[in-house]
Amino acid sequence: METFDIVVIGAGPGGYPAAIRAAQLGANVAIVEREQLGGTCLNCGCIPTKALIAASETFAHIKHAAAFGIHVKEATADYSGMVAHKNKLVTQMRGGIKQLLTGNGVKHLTGTASFIDRTTLDVSGTRIGAKKVIIATGSTSVMPGFLPKSPRIVESKAFLELDKLPSSLIVMGGGYIGCELACMAAQCGVKVTIVELLEDILLLLDADVRREVRTHMEKNLGITIRTGKPLEKDEAEAAEMVLVAVGRKPVTDGLNLQNAGLTTNDKGYIEADEYGRTKVATIYAIGDVTGKIQLAHYATAQAMVAASNACGQRAEKHDTLVPGVIFTSPEVALVGLTEEEAKKTGRGIATGKFRFGGLGRAMAAGETVGFVKWIADAATDQLLGAAVVGPRATDLIAEAAVAIRAELTARELGKTIHAHPTFAEAWMEAAHAVHGECVHAAPKRR
Repeated sequence: METFDIVVIGAGPGGYPAAIRAAQLGANVAIVEREQLGGTCLNCGCIPTKALIAASETFAHIKHAAAFGIHVKEATADYSGMVAHKNKLVTQMRGGIKQLLTGNGVKHLTGTASFIDRTTLDVSGTRIGAKKVIIATGSTSVMPGFLPKSPRIVESKAFLELDKLPSSLIVMGGGYIGCELACMAAQCGVKVTIVELLEDILLLLDADVRREVRTHMEKNLGITIRTGKPLEKDEAEAAEMVLVAVGRKPVTDGLNLQNAGLTTNDKGYIEADEYGRTKVATIYAIGDVTGKIQLAHYATAQAMVAASNACGQRAEKHDTLVPGVIFTSPEVALVGLTEEEAKKTGRGIATGKFRFGGLGRAMAAGETVGFVKWIADAATDQLLGAAVVGPRATDLIAEAAVAIRAELTARELGKTIHAHPTFAEAWMEAAHAVHGECVHAAPKRR
């Protein structure tokens, strides 16, 4: 029986970085994956959706090119071609992960890992030894039991495998997955309706940010958004397809955790602390399966820490300041406390907002929808949170994350010279707005 210092179960954005980091630290490492390298993120999540969204946005830009003096006689969206581009990209990136694992000396085992005991695993019939194990098995889409089985009713993975879009689509669920795919389909000409049981879509966002993105989706993309009511049977039957995007659940099937002395909590997650440790000293868990923030970049951050800790490095905690990015039209991103969360802390709050409509670079690019917003402590001026809705939001949030992590004040950020003309200038303008000193915005009425 071959024995490894560390065995990683799952090769998604948590698993494969953990394996590589452990190998960099000198460990003899194996990684077990029963499907494809890259996990949900690469194969049926982050990357394929962004490839299709990029294509649909390109199509939307072409349709509005006349505003820039560029005339295209007739533009059509070939969805099968968009899917081919997506598939090529996924295959290329999957090969890149394989090369990284091989180059770092990580042994890749294909199969389902199952605990025999704490230090022994069965991988589809082959036993291996593991001094330490890192569980990174991720999550999968939830399909409510009351929905009938039908080729017309799909979850996100099946939707991304389509080579042709339906003429009409109902998206069940107004979270980030449902809204992203709704925007992509609408930009390609699909008649889209979002049905959300709660009072609004994207409820993790502040009300002003939600209002901005929802208004654009309804007025500019033609998406019908119905909130506060369940999906009606006759409504579902009227659409050519129903996309179910109501949440995700942890993947622990087949692990036989009880053989290792582990159990899941009442929601099915494997509990792990800020060091990645489970209740069993030799076993770590990271990513979606832990029930924390279900984002690929958070899983990677957890992975780097857990791998270092498992290799006996000086124990460190993973960061908890996690930016969230949503690739709707317009894009949305946030980091730190929302305005609503900050107010609940009981401290005084000051906010500063700047709209892209007042920014030279945004006007030149014809992308003036949305704004950036800082949330600061009124007493200390420390930046506590940030949100952005509009062009380049998912990239712009990086500056805000660094500023908040560095505990900068609004005045310090405002004094930082930002290049002109750029989209990032909006952060400087919004920082000035915290103190009512923004020179490129109309003064508030006294």
